[in-house]
Amino acid sequence: MLKAIAAFTLDSFDQDPPYYKDGDASYARARIAKTFTGDITGTSTAEMLSVRVGDDGAGYVALERIVATIGGRSGSFALLHIGTMQGSETWAKWPVVPNSGSGGLAGLTGEGRIEIAPDGAHTFILAYELP
Repeated sequence: MLKAIAAFTLDSFDQDPPYYKDGDASYARARIAKTFTGDITGTSTAEMLSVRVGDDGAGYVALERIVATIGGRSGSFALLHIGTMQGSETWAKWPVVPNSGSGGLAGLTGEGRIEIAPDGAHTFILAYELP
């Protein structure tokens, strides 16, 4: 399994007003754009659905299309996000969607994750394999 590490910036995070409220729970949709630098160079767009329950919890799902160069190979692939947050506890899984790779990234498999530094800097880590 190979590993690619890239810093990323949020170019935009456009969240719609909640489309549903149920007590303390607010359901919303957001469109996100990112730029990656490092072992992964490129951009992405994501569509995210989330629910936030006051300060007590949250959950989200998203589909992200990444157009990038990884290990000298250029193409695109889809990343599926699912996660929950409660207090300081976070659980997330970000698998590469099977057979979503195109161009030089055709056949890409793996899973991503992020790390957030104390200063707020975001790092994307992709553990992957290519044929």
